[in-house]
Amino acid sequence: MNTFAQGVTSLGGRIMIATIFLLSAIGNKIPQFNALSGYMASEGVPAPQLMLVGAIVFLIVGSISLVLGFKARVGAVLLLVFLVLATYYFHDFWNFSGADRQNQMIQFMKNLSMMGTMAFVVANGPGAYSLDRRLATVKQQSS
Repeated sequence: MNTFAQGVTSLGGRIMIATIFLLSAIGNKIPQFNALSGYMASEGVPAPQLMLVGAIVFLIVGSISLVLGFKARVGAVLLLVFLVLATYYFHDFWNFSGADRQNQMIQFMKNLSMMGTMAFVVANGPGAYSLDRRLATVKQQSS
């Protein structure tokens, strides 16, 4: 694959990865803040309003970080932390039975795959056409 194709593919992948997180924050969590914090309290989340504000910040900052490829490893860690907590509190399939158990297991596995994506970004960086890559190139050239 040539450099241009790698760059476009990398950028497109980061945009696709970030979309679910950014839209979740802007389209769901912010407009439904009171209802969601109440739901979080009912699920046993401590300090639900504070945790929801934190989730929104992690989702927005992590998404923008991934899209731009700026401090993408940090952004991926923010999204990984969000996913671990959300999965534990809201997709605890082991506490369900029947169809509900199956539905929660599907959501758990979906989140697990996104956790793997975040681990991959942490390990490998954002790839081509990223600010992280550009800044590293500029730094090498000035050395």
